[in-house]
Amino acid sequence: MSGYDRICEISIYLDISVHKLFVRGNMDPFLNPFAPGAGLRPPELAGRDKMLNEVDVALRRCLAGRSFRSVLFLGLRGTGKTVLLNEVAQRAGEHGFLVSKLEAPEKANLGKMLYPELKKVMRSLSAVALAKDLAVRALKGLRNFASNFKIEIEGVEISVGEEPGFCNTGDLQTDLPELFEAVGKAARIAKKGWVICLDEVQYLKEEDLAALIVSFHNIAQLGLPIMLVGAGLPQLAKQSGESKSYAERLFRFYNISALDAVSAADAVQKPLRDANATITSLALDEIIKGTRGYPFFLQQWAACTWDMSESDHIDVEDVHKASSEAIHILDDGFFRVRLDRLTKGELQYCQAMARLGDGPYAAGKIAKALHKKATDLGPMRASIIGKGMIYSTSYGYVDFTVPMFADFLRRMK
Repeated sequence: MSGYDRICEISIYLDISVHKLFVRGNMDPFLNPFAPGAGLRPPELAGRDKMLNEVDVALRRCLAGRSFRSVLFLGLRGTGKTVLLNEVAQRAGEHGFLVSKLEAPEKANLGKMLYPELKKVMRSLSAVALAKDLAVRALKGLRNFASNFKIEIEGVEISVGEEPGFCNTGDLQTDLPELFEAVGKAARIAKKGWVICLDEVQYLKEEDLAALIVSFHNIAQLGLPIMLVGAGLPQLAKQSGESKSYAERLFRFYNISALDAVSAADAVQKPLRDANATITSLALDEIIKGTRGYPFFLQQWAACTWDMSESDHIDVEDVHKASSEAIHILDDGFFRVRLDRLTKGELQYCQAMARLGDGPYAAGKIAKALHKKATDLGPMRASIIGKGMIYSTSYGYVDFTVPMFADFLRRMK
């Protein structure tokens, strides 16, 4: 081979290498179709059609003045509850609803959280001539409500007079339902509806949750067009029932869990197909096995697999290479940030759970592993539940609210 031919061969080799590194066909990271992230809509919202269609029917019935039930999505972290909330909010807007999207922080003040949204909705309704008088009266009630509960929000003021005796008893379970009723009557006259999409409902204080439930019980009885679509951790069902026994009949509860094998496969295959890429059945099975079908993990595994694949035909070796990267990303972010919320003792409690294997975990066995009495650990267990890290699966048993968290704790050094 001449020197010139050798130079040409090296040049061709380098061109191919550069192409693989930076172009990589359809596997360019810039074109990655997957969306791992908090509340990000996946490219294929698989396995949730029936549920969303049922909620859509409830939305339309609400707006038409027919009986309906408000909705609560319950599930572990990473199952897609927030994505569903966002999807419902979008559909509600398309139906003509006024939409409020809220997230309850820990120990949230419900009144303060709702105040700006209530004002916004009332202002919108007051622009409709037929509903103006009712909306203005509702604004007067909101002013009384804010004054009585000492709600002060910078830049949010109400320039209407007071109405004595309206929404100012000082009892949240009386004043909030009265305020919602006033808004609902104005909305009905205006032929509008209001949807509140509230995330992390389990963080509401007990008295606030009770007031919210009473409000929607009253709304349901009067047939007014206000609907709650909430999301929370599994313990929310118990919290709701303990606040008001009729909550189980008032709301339509949906348990949001891992996707079945067919839906999990669709969540990966369809975006790849749309991007002119393919995946072997073995590679697909490996992703589903590694993620256990949890939507957030599916997106993370699939995104890493795309980025690490050198061709548009993904095989099981690509998944094996990507798995360690996916786990590393989850460990450094999704899992580890949750440790910062725990005290040293609480972390030890969670580590003891993980050492027992996979849950649910008996409180007595956790106590034995820590050489403590179960009764002595009660306050700590309650604190960890309050922080949203574990939940009670049944009497005397708990489990992690984050899928695969026990695996992470066992990997910790």
